[in-house]
Amino acid sequence: FPDTTLFRSRAMIAALQKGDEVVTSSGIIGTVTKVAENVVSLEVASGVVINVQKPAVQTKLEKGTIKSL
Repeated sequence: FPDTTLFRSRAMIAALQKGDEVVTSSGIIGTVTKVAENVVSLEVASGVVINVQKPAVQTKLEKGTIKSL
């Protein structure tokens, strides 16, 4: 059911908030620091923030996942 998967993905991206822990399609793990119209800023290391396009966010992780890595 590809349509259902696409719908869930779009809903997850639309609901992104500061503090969410996510994985991008390229495997980068980070914490959302800012959400703009088409771009999400991710802190990938202490003080290191990158910008990615929203569709690059693939998975939202449970809170605390990054600390446990």
